[in-house]
Formats: sequence, C-alpha cells, structure tokens
Amino acid sequence: MKRQVGQVLAVATVVASAASVAWALTPETGAAGNVPTAAAGCAVPEGTSKRQLRGMWIATVHNLDWPSKAGLSPARQRSEYVKLLDTAVRRNFNAIFLQVRPASDAVYRSDLEPWSQFLTGTPGGDPGWDPLPFLIEEAHRRGLEFHAWFNPYRAAYDDKVGKLPAGHPARVHPEWTVKHEGRLYYNPGLPQVRDHVTRVITDVVRRYDVDGIHFDDYFYPYPGGGSEFADSAAFRRYGDGRKLGAWRRDNVNKLVAQVSKAVRGTKPYVKFGISPFGIWRNKSEDPAGSNTRGMSAYDQIYADAKAWIKARTVDYLIPQIYWPRGLAIADYKALVPWWAKAVRGSGVDLYIGQALYQVGSGGAWSKPGEMPAHLTLNQKYPEVKGDVFFSAKEVKRNPLDVMDRLSAEHYARPALLPLIRSMPKGTPSTPSGLRASGGKLVWAAQPGARAYAVYRTAQPDQCATDGRNLVAVVPASGSPAYQFKTGGVFHVTALDRLHNESAATSTRITLP
Repeated sequence: MKRQVGQVLAVATVVASAASVAWALTPETGAAGNVPTAAAGCAVPEGTSKRQLRGMWIATVHNLDWPSKAGLSPARQRSEYVKLLDTAVRRNFNAIFLQVRPASDAVYRSDLEPWSQFLTGTPGGDPGWDPLPFLIEEAHRRGLEFHAWFNPYRAAYDDKVGKLPAGHPARVHPEWTVKHEGRLYYNPGLPQVRDHVTRVITDVVRRYDVDGIHFDDYFYPYPGGGSEFADSAAFRRYGDGRKLGAWRRDNVNKLVAQVSKAVRGTKPYVKFGISPFGIWRNKSEDPAGSNTRGMSAYDQIYADAKAWIKARTVDYLIPQIYWPRGLAIADYKALVPWWAKAVRGSGVDLYIGQALYQVGSGGAWSKPGEMPAHLTLNQKYPEVKGDVFFSAKEVKRNPLDVMDRLSAEHYARPALLPLIRSMPKGTPSTPSGLRASGGKLVWAAQPGARAYAVYRTAQPDQCATDGRNLVAVVPASGSPAYQFKTGGVFHVTALDRLHNESAATSTRITLP
C-alpha cells in the first residue's frame, strides 16, 4: 500500500478437495450484479443490503501489522494474528487481505522463493513452522474470507544482490532484475519474469485453501528520485515498434491476464483482484479521466485498470482512494463516482480502499466524521459493494474512535459477501433440524457449508432474508448454533464458500 500520500499526489499446506466446492457449482450466465437480497416485491431501504465486503489489509512488510517484529516465537506469532482476526470479527468484517509475498519472499513454505526476513529477521531464515495453513484456517474458523496478497515485481529492498539468500531467484537469474534507486526489481518486460510470478502464485493456489489472490498498487516503480527505469534492453528486444509507455502497460496487462488465467484454471472459485492507485488518469490527460490533478497510475506506474475491467481479467478492484472529501487535486467525492462508472455493467466488483492510517493526521482527517461520511457517500453508488481498510493495526487502534462510529452507523449488522458475476454459482442445501435447545438455536450441519446466515423477524415474512433482518453469520466450524436473546421467527440459510445462499428454514421461538 502506498502511504506517502504527498509524494504520490505531487507527480495465505491445505489442498482444497472437490468437496470444498460444494453443491456442484457452475458458472453464472445471468445478469450482472448481485442476486436479489430480498424476495420479489420486497422494498429494501438504502444502506440495508445484506451483501457487502468489509475487509482489512494485514501487511507483513517491515512488520507493519503482523508479526509485530521479526524473530518472535511461533506461539507469539499465532497469538498476535488471532487478536487481529478477533478485532475484525468484532467489527463485523468478513474478509482479510494478508501479505504473503512482500518482495520475492514467502511467509509460507516454498520451493520457489526464500522465507521472508519479516518472520525471523534473516532473509531465508526458517521460522520453524509453515504459518499459512494456520493463517487461513483461523480466518475461516471466524467466517473471514482469506485473500493472499502478493507484490509482483519487487525483488528486494536494496540492490545488493549478494546479500540475498542462496537460491533466491534474483541471484540465480540476475538478468531478470533492474537496479533502481537503491532497490531491486524484476523487469516487467521479460516473459521469464511473468512466468515466474505466475508459477509462484499458482503454487499457492494449488497447495493452500485461499479464497482470493490479491495484488497491491506497486507495478513499475513509483516516481522517486527522477532516474529512468533501466529496461531499455528489454524494450529493444520486445517493444515491437510501440511507444515505451504503451509497451510497459502491455507488460503489466499480460501479467494480469496470465495470473488470472492460471488462478481460474487451477481453482475456479478463487477470486483475483487488484488494489490500484486511486487515480487512473486525470481529465487533463484524458477526457475519460477523473476530475483530479494527482499522479496518474496509467502514465507513471503503467497500471491500466480500465484495461483490466474491459478484458475481465480481474474479479474485483479496490482503488486506494486515500484522500478526503474536498481535496482539490484528489477529491474523494469525484473519485468514487468515477470508479463506479468505470465498472458499471462489467461484472467486476468494486470495493473502496480506505486510508484508516490517515485518520488523526491533520486537515480533514482530524475530523472523526470524515471516514464515516465516505461510507455514507458510497451508498449512493450501487456499484460500490464494500470497503477495505489500511491497515489491520489501525482497525485495532481505532483512531479518533472512528471504528466505533463505523460500527454503529454502518456495520451494526453482519454482512454476507457480494456475489461476483464471474464466480461459480450454485444452490446450497437448505439446513434441516432447526430447533431451540438450551437457549440456542441449533440445526444440522450441511456438507460443504462454509457458514450459515441467521435472520429474525417478528412474524412470518416474505422479506425475511433481506439485510434488515440479518442477525448473525455463523461459521460452519463446530456444531452450528446461534444463541438467541429474544423470541421471534428465526430463519436459517446455508452459505457455500462464495456465499451462494440456500433457501431458508424457519422456526418460531416464544420465550416465557
């Protein structure tokens, strides 16, 4: 994630079996958008949609979020991680995006790249356990979707190749790399680099039970000291008469398409998304751009999000709109409608990246109401299907009590995950055996269910399963149950890993 806002303005071993894709999922051929959130004829008030992605990024780079420092014991690492997840659950979140590859390294056991230094303090140092199965399992146990976050092109945090572990791809293949302003990058213009990145990601998808693959906003390097990125040899070989910028954008587009194809070909139910820089292009540079005056991702880091939307090589985008309302060069109020229009009718889901780390930093961010107002504005655009917060430690820190306000004003009820048009669709089996037992609502577990949605109404209601009535999303781990405190008519549905939803089974509970 890009944190230096002023600078940029100026210019997850588990192999999922076939049974885990429950109920013979098949690709959807219907219309764009989510399935209806209520029965036909039900009027659902604005802001009560039951489907909304609510997530947080968990950064491992420089021990920003997890683990808090290198060299902690596995037990301490596990404890810190669980606390972050429990914070997410308390806030009614339903997804996490955890950085598993900060810089051609791994927070999981890999034969392709070395262990990350952010686990042990030593590049290539074995932490004594494979964290990723635990990280995924604990997220799923709490009903959280797990997206494995990769940085595709960063090879090392300094350009001293000799300091890298033996066997590091950049040491074995120095011809793949470019030294640039003190750091080491893989050259996006080389087919071998694209193949290596795709191989690394495919390996994770194949071996671990991740729900999504995620790229951040780092493609070609951000503008820094002004030196030119030294890819001229690759450009001469592969440029094919194009202009440099067009060639660089095509290199990124090729990687995105290649990874997308690999992910879908390995496990069709695994999502692939990117969190691009918040400005595609400015209107002064392109009539199709936004009414902004900040850095252009298209022109400066060669990231063309509109091309990914058009090609349908991503399932979702999370543009990092890290600026407040009213900021002339990058107004949140101008950027949200621009991105909403960009994805409209495409089938690509749109979530907004929120700069929680900025809250309390001054200016408009000194006002506790700024970020809650972002989510209120989002409700005007049906294309916006959720938000992701940077980063996890800020969600836990709750600056200016903003998370408390979001919980009260926007996240008071839980939410199901949005249904992305490109993802498989199916009809889960309806839960059976619904009854009250010892102050709890219990029902029989359904094969393949990831979770269950519990709704409550005062009376039988054709609109029972809309967002106004959702009281809990119960993870499928253990014996399914919901502890009720009031009587009424309860309705329970089963959810698969993508939150395709079954029909409801209902029962009335009358308290003495």
